[in-house]
Amino acid sequence: MSQDLVAVGGFVLLFVLMLLRVPVGMAMGLVGVVGFGLITGFGPALKLIAQTSMRTVTDYTFGVIPMFLLMGAFVTNSGMSRELFRAANATIGHLRGGLGFATIAACGGFAAISGSSVATAATFSTVAYPEMRRFDYPKAFAAGTIAAGGTLGAMFPPSTVLVVYGIITEQDISRLFMAGIVPGLLAMLMYMATIALIATAKPKLLPAGPRLPLRERLAALREVWAPVVLFLFVIGGLYGGLFTPTEAGGVGAGGAFLIGVLRRRLSRDAILDALLHATRTAAAVFTVLIGALIFGYFLTLTGTPQKVTAFMTGLGIGPYGVLALILLMYLVLGCLMDAMAMIILTVPIIFPVVTALGFDPVWFGIIVVMTVELGLVSPPVGMNVFVIKSVVDELSFADIFRGVAPFVVTDLIRLGILVAFPALALWLPSLL
Repeated sequence: MSQDLVAVGGFVLLFVLMLLRVPVGMAMGLVGVVGFGLITGFGPALKLIAQTSMRTVTDYTFGVIPMFLLMGAFVTNSGMSRELFRAANATIGHLRGGLGFATIAACGGFAAISGSSVATAATFSTVAYPEMRRFDYPKAFAAGTIAAGGTLGAMFPPSTVLVVYGIITEQDISRLFMAGIVPGLLAMLMYMATIALIATAKPKLLPAGPRLPLRERLAALREVWAPVVLFLFVIGGLYGGLFTPTEAGGVGAGGAFLIGVLRRRLSRDAILDALLHATRTAAAVFTVLIGALIFGYFLTLTGTPQKVTAFMTGLGIGPYGVLALILLMYLVLGCLMDAMAMIILTVPIIFPVVTALGFDPVWFGIIVVMTVELGLVSPPVGMNVFVIKSVVDELSFADIFRGVAPFVVTDLIRLGILVAFPALALWLPSLL
């Protein structure tokens, strides 16, 4: 059996297993072992499982993932999200559509200390949604705003997806974090502009909230000192050279724990819940990572990355034509697969193509992460949509997808802007 036929069969089997709802990490690992065994023999293939698993879970570099996940869990359980929303609402909630603005601003702030899109969506489903409904905001708009705001977790440091991309491609994680800041801020501004357009077109749809006295607004702003201090300490230390990314994750988790305990926001049950949640999430991520590495060894053995590179660079449609095909592929896969699994599965194959075409790997990382995050709010998978639906019983999937549709259009426009102007992502990393 030829290696090309084995590779094609492996991809077909992988997608069949995923359609059968086999967990992505398990599916990739199984296909990788079988494919590796067909080429080299099943003795080496079985040894590959043990070697890859042990090397991955004991690798110091991969320690950044559970540390940042633990930091996000402590931040979530200590109630910092509510403080961020109250501060944003006190400042801009009196504007027409102000609760939507406040939700986007608070999601951005929370994303900057949690690094998780799904956690951001889940948290603000309980924090912002009831408040918007109390002021008679349409439930589709409220849910769509939260779903879109949740995707900001992929852009702002400490984004877990950017960490995984950096590990796979051996790029500087600090530079990737820095590169995500301007696109993340651009996303917030464009989401707010979208809300402003909706409020202008349909002024009765999004009522204005009450204007709070200056004293109450200042008091609400003072409450956000904890997330601000935590973010500046962790990210400032990372960029200032005080910490490596893994150390920054550990310092962030310890800092979030201490802040929560000293402010009496973390009870014993909350601490145990945070530890359990972070452990479960890290286990899921590492399962996908180990499976993808085994699958990657199988593809390397068949020469698939080199063959894909030669094929795509020889199409004769130019670098940006190839880039358009790659992004279209990610948009389609994003509707069917989890963002993390998609990054781990496809980047080892696509990355050689991108570097051969001369694109900056840091810029491409931002573009890819932004594109796959569209899958979090796109049918039929839409992980953020499922999370919001699980938290808010009165919503239907149709409500959420209808509410998030304007923000998806905004994201596509933003993607075009960043493709046309790479400096938006590369300016801050160039200062390092």
